[in-house]
Amino acid sequence: MTISRKYVTPGELIVEGDYKPINNIIRVDDKFYATKIGLAEIGRGGIRVIPLSGPYIPRVDDPVIGKIVDYSAFSWEVDINSCFFAYLPAQNVFGRDFSPDRESLSKKFSIGDLIYAKVIAYNRTRDPLLSISGPNLGRIPKGEILKINSAKIPRLIGKKGSMIKTIESATNCKLIIGQNGIILITGPHDGILLANRAIKMVESEAHLASLTNKVQNFLSESKEV
Repeated sequence: MTISRKYVTPGELIVEGDYKPINNIIRVDDKFYATKIGLAEIGRGGIRVIPLSGPYIPRVDDPVIGKIVDYSAFSWEVDINSCFFAYLPAQNVFGRDFSPDRESLSKKFSIGDLIYAKVIAYNRTRDPLLSISGPNLGRIPKGEILKINSAKIPRLIGKKGSMIKTIESATNCKLIIGQNGIILITGPHDGILLANRAIKMVESEAHLASLTNKVQNFLSESKEV
């Protein structure tokens, strides 16, 4: 089934029929309406609207890039580009037998350090909890950091990672994507600059259904200059 996309506003009728509502959709009988400004996507899995604006709201299992802003005897406080600060428990880093008398948190992560982590718990009654247990998680040693609207991240990733692969292939760079709208770019200087411009194009033109082709053309033309 071919995926159909179109730009929608809140309250706009997207489609009629027998579909599964996924995200930012309200169903009235057999009619499906958008609840946010964004790009409506109709595919085999159902209907969703990818919002084009709004703050990052943490979700369990989201990978995020954050900055250490403070620490106590038992956890680090992390800015994850949200209206909520997140917390990385010391036990998650040092192990269950952690003791503040034996371990100093500042020796592991300092204020200002960037980390790649995963949200492991969050609800409306508590701040998000993070974990760095897993492949490639932990301190970010180097690279260019770029921040975009977190609502545009699905467009930057693309279907099955198509947009990321397009940008990485054309720029010889590696992109690490945080669902919170923060991206780490590593690679040659010229490639980083080109990747930065391509990502900004995705952010500003996320409502276009033909965006992947436009980015491909931009990258091809830029390499030929």
